[in-house]
Amino acid sequence: MQVALGGFLRASGLGGRMRYWPVFEAWIEAVGVDLARRAKPVRFERGELLVEVDSAAHFQELASFTGEGYRELANSRLPKPDIRRVLFRLKR
Repeated sequence: MQVALGGFLRASGLGGRMRYWPVFEAWIEAVGVDLARRAKPVRFERGELLVEVDSAAHFQELASFTGEGYRELANSRLPKPDIRRVLFRLKR
């Protein structure tokens, strides 16, 4: 059973994402459920968290003003501060 699940996760691409679930969860907790619906973490690589944002207004707010504070808050929820940078991308 475990071998089959591992194979499925690798084949689907979910395995890599699940490894970083604590980072995604820390982001969601930091920004709150309402904002997390509009600013979703989609990738984490080499200390950079990519967040996809639904609207231009939220993108501007996060990229210019509040993003760094949310990064610090998310890091405070992790065993060690893994998020070095947050990149924001407007959802297409």
